[in-house]
Formats: sequence, C-alpha cells, structure tokens
Amino acid sequence: MPMFSLPSVWNLIVSTIVFFVAAWYIHIYLDRLGVPKGMSRKLLVFVLASLVSWGAGEIVDWIQGPQASTQASSDPMQLLKALGQ
Repeated sequence: MPMFSLPSVWNLIVSTIVFFVAAWYIHIYLDRLGVPKGMSRKLLVFVLASLVSWGAGEIVDWIQGPQASTQASSDPMQLLKALGQ
C-alpha cells in the first residue's frame, strides 16, 4: 500500500467547492453566535472548513473505489501511462 497517493480530479474539485461553502457557513454561524472577529476566528474557520473539505474528498475517493488511486511504482513510464488514461 502506497504511503502517499495523489487525489483524484473529482476529489480536488469537490473538496475545493466544499471548502468555500463550509467556510461561508461556519463564518455565518460564528456571526450568529457573536464570536468576535479576529485572527483566532479566521484560523478556526480555516481549520474547520479544511476538515470538512478533507472529509468530502475522502468520501469522493471512497465512492469511486480502488480505481481512483494508482499503485505506487518506481517506474516513471508506468506513472506516465497511468496519467495519460
């Protein structure tokens, strides 16, 4: 099992969209709670939106199944062939 694998294109697209939507909703939620604006709040929004985004990306990869991740290989030609598909 590879230690690191690149995310699928759908993972990147969905997680990027989910990040901005989650950040917006978290920001609105914190406004309603009356949390004062500042660096700590911005960091909290970033971390929470990142976690939601990461989770959404993992769900996308899980739905796509094993074909989304490529096998780790030391042969660059096999990597180029996999990227060309």
